[in-house]
Amino acid sequence: MLADVVPLYTLYALLFAETGLTEAQISALFAIWSVVGVLAEVPTGALADRFSRRTALVAGSVAQAACYALWTAHPGFLAFAAGFVLWGLGGTLVSGALEALLYDGLAAAGAGEHFARVYGDVHAMGLVAQLPAAAAAALLYPVGGFALVGWASVGTCLTAAFVASRLPEPPRAHGEPDGAHRTRYLFTLRTGIAEAFRRPLVRGAVLAVALLASLDGLEEYFPLLAGQWQVPVTWIPLAVVAIPLAGAVGSALAGRLGLHRLRAGRLALLLAASVPPLLLASVLARPVSLVAVAAGYAVYRAVLVVGSARLQERIESTSRATVTSVAGLGTDLASLLLFGAWAVAGLPAVAVLALLVAAALPYGLRSAGSGVRGRVPT
Repeated sequence: MLADVVPLYTLYALLFAETGLTEAQISALFAIWSVVGVLAEVPTGALADRFSRRTALVAGSVAQAACYALWTAHPGFLAFAAGFVLWGLGGTLVSGALEALLYDGLAAAGAGEHFARVYGDVHAMGLVAQLPAAAAAALLYPVGGFALVGWASVGTCLTAAFVASRLPEPPRAHGEPDGAHRTRYLFTLRTGIAEAFRRPLVRGAVLAVALLASLDGLEEYFPLLAGQWQVPVTWIPLAVVAIPLAGAVGSALAGRLGLHRLRAGRLALLLAASVPPLLLASVLARPVSLVAVAAGYAVYRAVLVVGSARLQERIESTSRATVTSVAGLGTDLASLLLFGAWAVAGLPAVAVLALLVAAALPYGLRSAGSGVRGRVPT
C-alpha cells in the first residue's frame, strides 16, 4: 500500500503541462516509459531470481523515489525522460519479484495454500491506496504546490523501500553450474524463459495471465467514461475512485470465497459474467452506469487474482520471478489490443475483447490432466 500511496500519481501529467511541455513531448515521455518497461521486464525478473527478490523490491521503490526527486528538483523534458527511465526500471524490478517472494515465503512457512487469499489482499491494498493518494494530493498541492507533492511522493517511496527491506526472504537453492556471476545470471534467465515457453501448463497460464492483466488497461478510461456519462467534473474524482475500490473488494474476496478452486471453465464463465454490466453501462450512458462498471470490475479483479495464483502454483524452477516477468511482458504487448479496441468502438469493443479472453481461459488454465506436462531440462 505504501508503494502506491504516491500523491504525484494524480498530478504528474499536470506538472508536465505546467512546465511547458507540448502534447507531443508528453506523449514521447509515455512512450519512453513503455519502451523501458518492455525491454527491462524479463531481464530484471532474472536479476531478482539470481540475487534477491527482497532487494529487487527495495531497489524498485528507490528508483521510483529517484524519479520523483529528479522531477521535483529539475523539472524539464530531459529530467522527465530520465525519471521515466528510472520509474520504468523500478516497476520491472518489482514486477515478478513481489509474486515470487510472496509465494516462496508462504511455501517456506508451510502456508502455500493461502497464496490466493494473501495475494488478493495485496492487490486490494494497491487499489485502496488510490484513495489516500488522491486525498494527499488534494491537501498538499494548495499548501506547497508541485514541490511539496513531489517530495512527499519521494518520502512514501523511500518508506515503502524500508518496509520492503524488513520482509523475510527464504533461502533458495540455485541449480546453476559453477562459474562467473554473468554465467549464472544467464542460466537463471534461460531457465525462466524455457519454463515459460516449453512447459505446456506454464505456457498456458502465462498466456492467460497476460491476457487477463491487459484488460486492466480499462482503468485508464474511467475518468473519460464519467465525463461522457454526464458526471459533473467536480464529482469525477470521487465517482471514479469508487471503481477501483470495488475492484479491491473483488480481489480480497477471491481467495476467501474459494474461487481459486474453480475449474478453468467455470472461471471463464465468471469472467464472462463481468461483460453484461459493461454492456449495460454503455447502453445507459448515465452517471448510474458507473455502478455497473464497478460491478464488472470487481468480478474481473477476482478472476485476475485467481489466474495469477494458478500461474504461481505451476512454476517449478527457481526462476519464478523470471517466469512471472514473461507474463508481465505479455501483458504490456496484449494491452495494445485493448487500446486498439477502445479506439475502434470504446467500451463495447473492450467488452467483446473480455469475452475473447474468457474463451481462452479454459485452454490457458486447464488442469494437469488435460494435457501433457513438459519439463524444463536442468
